Amino acid sequence: MLLSIILLVVGLALLIFGADVLIRGVTAMAMRLGVPPIVVGMTVVAFGTSTPEVAINLFSAVRGETALAFGNVVGSCSINIGWVLAMTAIVRSLPVETVVIRREIPFMILAAAVMSVLALDNTLGGSLGPTYVTSGLSRGDGIVLLLLFCVFIYYTTFSLRATPKSDDLIEDATQVADRVPNMPAWKMSLLILIGLVFVAGGAQLAVGAAVDIARAYNVPENVIGLTLVSFGTTLPELVTCLMAARRGQPEIAIGNVVGSNILNILLVGGAVATIHPIALPPGGIGDLAMLGLLSVLTLPIAFRGGKIINRAEGALLLVIYLAYITWRLLTVQQIPT
Repeated sequence: MLLSIILLVVGLALLIFGADVLIRGVTAMAMRLGVPPIVVGMTVVAFGTSTPEVAINLFSAVRGETALAFGNVVGSCSINIGWVLAMTAIVRSLPVETVVIRREIPFMILAAAVMSVLALDNTLGGSLGPTYVTSGLSRGDGIVLLLLFCVFIYYTTFSLRATPKSDDLIEDATQVADRVPNMPAWKMSLLILIGLVFVAGGAQLAVGAAVDIARAYNVPENVIGLTLVSFGTTLPELVTCLMAARRGQPEIAIGNVVGSNILNILLVGGAVATIHPIALPPGGIGDLAMLGLLSVLTLPIAFRGGKIINRAEGALLLVIYLAYITWRLLTVQQIPT
């Protein structure tokens, strides 16, 4: 069992390293091919720290480990708010840009609500091979989530190109593109290749180890995804946000967290369900409810007090999240299957 834990840690480390290398190579290649800087910037902002979640959940779907994928999608989003955002606010109060309050946070709440409704819609159900389920995400539900993600990307990239330069999100995206180094084609291709190898290998190791740990301790795979795997895949968000706060740029944190959650729910959740329909695992309703609560709380917390998330509000989010995850672990064997 110690070997499985070591393999999980190694897999997550390889995954995070590979994701960083892959994003750098793909970004440089996109700029070389003439992709508009605003599109490149928005793509990096959206995908940069979420690549580990994308990879690990796609591998889970291919292997048919949809409970692990469900736990990781929902768990990563909850951790982003209740741990990453909360810890960053405790380190330094977070100013919130108007555009995030007006556009990104409401869209995150909408995404969480749509996924919850689709997952709990027992009148539609879904087909998992020979088994018919009344709760979960069917392939049709996955396509709906993917289409909603396309709407979000279109709106935040193309529609907003005419937005005045006072739009902080557009300025941030443009600055990201401006920082992309100019490199020869062979180096870009090498970075992409190395990134893909490390991402694929790391995801494969992490998923296999997580399943082995779940079976060894008789813990549902979705709980492993909700806790161990989610904490591992959200490390890039945590590091990015804490470093931004220490550099005196804490406003980056909430945009990073909200953007990551939108991508996880719509793109990752949609892609996993499209590859392999997801049955709602034991305790899944509570996990969705906690994600919904944390998402909804973010809006009034960000809006009040001069659009600043202070340390007390960060502590509140942290307490709510830790209380739930503690209850979830203590009652894991009591939740009916």
